[in-house]
Amino acid sequence: MRYEKHKRKKRKSTSIVLVLLVLFGATAGYIYYQYKQGVNQSLEKINNEDVNNNVNDEVFTFEGKKDQYGATNILILGSDARGDEKSRADTIMIAHYNEDKGTYKLTSIMRDIYVSIPGYGKHKINSAFFSGGPELMRKTIKENFDIDLQYYTIIDFEGFVQLIDEAFPNGVEINVEKRMEENVDVPLEPGLQKLNGDQMLSFVRFRHDAIGDFGRVQRQQQALQAIGDQLSGIQTIPKLPKLVGVVKPYINTNMNTGDILFMAKDFFGKDRGTIETFRIPIENGYRDANIRGEGAVLELDLEENREAFHQFLTK
Repeated sequence: MRYEKHKRKKRKSTSIVLVLLVLFGATAGYIYYQYKQGVNQSLEKINNEDVNNNVNDEVFTFEGKKDQYGATNILILGSDARGDEKSRADTIMIAHYNEDKGTYKLTSIMRDIYVSIPGYGKHKINSAFFSGGPELMRKTIKENFDIDLQYYTIIDFEGFVQLIDEAFPNGVEINVEKRMEENVDVPLEPGLQKLNGDQMLSFVRFRHDAIGDFGRVQRQQQALQAIGDQLSGIQTIPKLPKLVGVVKPYINTNMNTGDILFMAKDFFGKDRGTIETFRIPIENGYRDANIRGEGAVLELDLEENREAFHQFLTK
């Protein structure tokens, strides 16, 4: 009798294990299928439109690690390259992820700040990417602001367009504060509206007004917050593998696909509240200057900016 009971319990345990294995296999298969669908969709678009997408071509060394606060920092670089030309960084951001605290933050670094670049002297910070890729940018940020970066991601702006169109078939709702037409591919009218990928790209790149790059950085942070808020929620998680696949051909990163999916799932699966944002330089922490050979730059009170930056990271 005891033997029969033991056999039934063993059979039940084996059945549960088999069911779990089948579910795990089906989930893994779904994730891979959706991811490959996204990748193939973007590759087909690149080939059909003969888009010059060389962001993935170069292999970079990146000696990153977690910061002194135990957080993962991801250097995000938007390149302004055209064709095969070597480029400076058009957009410089750091995404901060603290798994223990469950916090997500975003820092924008203005490209015209005048800083010391290891081995090159003082220049605008965006030239670090031109001179030594993401690794020199990592060293520059470490030297000036004393923070370590673990990962990097270089984004082709066309990938941003494709991600928006895939994730938001009806567009991203955002308030366009003024008419934007100079030096953008798609002019925008003011007002609360839903923007598609090309329109969102115009929104985040426009800077030809009285406040120039300061307004552009503010709009980039506004756009990312709107995207995060409107894409968040448990219903988004099944879409993540395809979204990652869609953007993958347009990025160069040292993060593997598993890392990206894990962080994205954590981000969208939690009630995380508003993403906190920060900008370097801080208000009243810089002065406008004109440097021979550099043009217009932002000269920092480095100590004041560094201290404010670390307060933002630790609060």
